[in-house]
Amino acid sequence: MARVTVEDCIDKVENRFELVLLAAHRARMISSGSPLTIDRDNDKNPVVALREIAEQTVSPEDMKEDLIHSLQKFVEVDEPEAEAVPVVPSNPQQLTQVNNVDDSAVEFDRMSEEDLLRGLEGLVPPERTDDI
Repeated sequence: MARVTVEDCIDKVENRFELVLLAAHRARMISSGSPLTIDRDNDKNPVVALREIAEQTVSPEDMKEDLIHSLQKFVEVDEPEAEAVPVVPSNPQQLTQVNNVDDSAVEFDRMSEEDLLRGLEGLVPPERTDDI
C-alpha cells in the first residue's frame, strides 16, 4: 500500500528524501493529535501522511515551513528599535540645574547591618501546608 502511495507523491514532492522528511513530520503531527484531512481507512500514520500528500489535502510547502520551525533551536524575534535615551549629566550640580529640583529636602533612611539582621530574625516563615 505504501509503495503505491510513494509513487503517487513523487509528482507532488519531487525529491524522495524530502518526501520522507515531510511524511514523517506529518505522521508525528497526526500522532500528537493533529486532525486528519482524509479518512484513515485502518491505515497507520505514515501511510495516512503519504495519502494526504498524494491527494494534496495538505500543502507540502506549509509542511516544509512547519518542519523547519519545529527543528529550530533559536527563533529570532523581531524587537522594536531602541529609543534614544537622554544623557544623564555626571555632575550633581548639572543634574539639579536640569531638573530644577532642590536636593536639600531629600532624606535617605539609613539602617545598620545589625538593625537589618534584627528585622530579619523577627520575620516568621509561613506555615507549611500539605496542599503542595
